[in-house]
Amino acid sequence: MIAAIKPAGANTRGLLAYLYGPGRHDEHLDPHIVAGFAMLGMPDPGRNPDATLTQLAHHLDEPVHLRNSEFGKKITDHVWHCPVRAAPEDRHLSDAEWADIAQRIVEAASIAPPGDDLGCRWIAVRHADDHIHILATTVREDGRRPKLHGSGIRVGDACRQIETDYGLRQLKKGDRTAGKRPTQAEMHKAQRLGWEQTSGDWLQDRIRAAIPHASNAEELLAYLEADGIAIKPRRGPSGDLLGYAAGRPGDLNKNGKQIFHPGGRIAPDLTLPKLKARLETTAPEEHPTARRECPITPWHRATDAVGILNSDMAHDTHAQAHITALGELIEATAQKAPDHSRAELRTAARTFARAQRSQIRAEHQAAHTLRRAARDIAHTATGPDGSAFAALIAALAWATIIAARWHEAKNQAHQAEAARQALHHLHNAADHALVPVIDTLAARHPSDQASRTLAHDIRAAVPDHADRILTDPAWPALATVLADAEAGGHNPHQLLKEAAAQRELTSARQPARVLITRIQHTSRNPAPNLRAEAARRRSTLSGIQRHSHGEHVAVLVRPAVVQGESIHRQL
Repeated sequence: MIAAIKPAGANTRGLLAYLYGPGRHDEHLDPHIVAGFAMLGMPDPGRNPDATLTQLAHHLDEPVHLRNSEFGKKITDHVWHCPVRAAPEDRHLSDAEWADIAQRIVEAASIAPPGDDLGCRWIAVRHADDHIHILATTVREDGRRPKLHGSGIRVGDACRQIETDYGLRQLKKGDRTAGKRPTQAEMHKAQRLGWEQTSGDWLQDRIRAAIPHASNAEELLAYLEADGIAIKPRRGPSGDLLGYAAGRPGDLNKNGKQIFHPGGRIAPDLTLPKLKARLETTAPEEHPTARRECPITPWHRATDAVGILNSDMAHDTHAQAHITALGELIEATAQKAPDHSRAELRTAARTFARAQRSQIRAEHQAAHTLRRAARDIAHTATGPDGSAFAALIAALAWATIIAARWHEAKNQAHQAEAARQALHHLHNAADHALVPVIDTLAARHPSDQASRTLAHDIRAAVPDHADRILTDPAWPALATVLADAEAGGHNPHQLLKEAAAQRELTSARQPARVLITRIQHTSRNPAPNLRAEAARRRSTLSGIQRHSHGEHVAVLVRPAVVQGESIHRQL
């Protein structure tokens, strides 16, 4: 059940005209009062043909008129409006049930505190099966104003209890970090103009997409302007940037002028102070283009950076900073992703935005490495090779699992759910990215004898997951990766143990795929391999006969041992 308190209004009669009218699309049916501050003598135009909207408005406004006549400064923002809507799958509620729900909500909001006969005047109008509208005038019978501070949280708590008591769909408790919901007018306008998104949602997506491209707030606004977005900065006498508002091209008011939305109304974390905290708290760094010639690609560097999440989540402020920067990295990756994965990654970035903000303050300096990786991809990355891109998507998916678990541990249900939804899209993107990689690897899988030897490594290195790995359809591709790594000088057994230690495999849907991306990433550079070296020496020396001073000497080679394990194997 959702109760959405609207901004204060000044026209009681005007709101009643909407509640009792046909609606914008003739959706209002049988409007009538189901509850009120005093039902006896209440004029109800929906039930009494002699009652008028003007009479009802005057009845509700009496304390307001009385106060305005006695005090010099008149009250104009006196209309409190709260629609209350059940979930689509909830059962049909009767008028009596809606009346009880309305009473509990006005009590929670301090509109009409329980046991207080001098509270505000209010009514609840029902004009549809699934919702009511509560209208109150915010001057009490004793002339005082009600204490409405924090009413949104209290009403939300009341709704959660109502859901339990009435057996309705259970929603998560609010934490004041949710974004602003589009109004009916905004949604109808978007529909009328053929827009897929309301202006607020469209601007939020564009601002989030611009964040990885900027290192300070001025750069961010300049980037947005270059992208065609109308920007109205607010500056102090010194020229310092104090705030900003953004406007969508073509979003005009009735006078034909551009409509601007303040950053904080677009999303709670897009205010200027919060953007500055994210963009300007890191130490000065070289421009991303200066690293273009680095032999490690931005994709590999980003995969390395994501590993920080697993090791720096103990401090809450650091953890929140990493999760915020993780969202920026997902966004930057989506912008440079191949066509087959771009849509899923964009949806993942959009969904993860809710997980990026919570009531825990973020120490953004801690996420400098992740944020730099996002900027590197945004500025310098070109189309990745399949394995590098797949490794990054797999790392992002694992980081999102870590983020979801951290939010769950902190009882941040909305953020945890957002992370889980983003994970679904990251898994889809990973599946698309891995298909060509796995097909190519599987086509050149090692011989049966070599595969059996590598299977022995699997059972020795990750015994708890060996059966799942060896029956995974991607096992032939993993065998190829291990054979390639060994040819490059790596120890397959050690690589497997390291890959399994980087993330647990119990939650992995397809463990062989997880190991493929991990091992390809960590084994991309040749490394000394004692076992391969010993095998080479053995094949060179064993059976060779030397002649010394005419004597025939047979050289016998003893199998070497590496880390307590015999390195003798058939290749």
